[in-house]
Amino acid sequence: MRALQIYRPETAEPLNQLVNILLRGPSTLSRGERELIATFVSSRNDCFYCQTMHGAVAAYHFGGNENLVAQTKLDAEKAPLTEKLKALLDIANNVRQGGKHVTVEVVDKARKAGATDLEIHDTVLIAAAFCMYNRYVDGLATWAPDDPEFYRERGERLAKQGYFSFARRFTALSQFIISAVTRILSHRPSWMPKRRH
Repeated sequence: MRALQIYRPETAEPLNQLVNILLRGPSTLSRGERELIATFVSSRNDCFYCQTMHGAVAAYHFGGNENLVAQTKLDAEKAPLTEKLKALLDIANNVRQGGKHVTVEVVDKARKAGATDLEIHDTVLIAAAFCMYNRYVDGLATWAPDDPEFYRERGERLAKQGYFSFARRFTALSQFIISAVTRILSHRPSWMPKRRH
């Protein structure tokens, strides 16, 4: 994912802002619940990188409970979740299949389980956004590590720090290095040989 951000930093910034707002912004849904929605959608879309990375973030928010994440991905209805979250995951799964699959019945079920209109709205938007992220990552054949520890460490960092634009930081670091090298070369020490033309 970082390679994609570096390749196209102009799009990396708004994509990171969106995921930050959706998964970390003010909400009556916990960060763990929102990460679990993103993980669930990504697993149904068979996006290894997104389901594993966001699953690690979700597990961190749920006290390191990786089993909860695995159970949710396998069968959300049988996972030890609230009825409200199960209903929201059902909405998310319907969004994944196509927006018109989100029927009045599916929405009413979520409302009866205690979901607010804002929570339903945000669930639809998280699901729609992650369909895009999943297709972006897999559509460009992004390399994904296999090591579970990599995802645990990165997941904890994302849970604590959020989704920053690596591309912006990489660009800033590159500009700093170029600037520093330029300054050094412009004040060339006497021992450094002069370039021949």
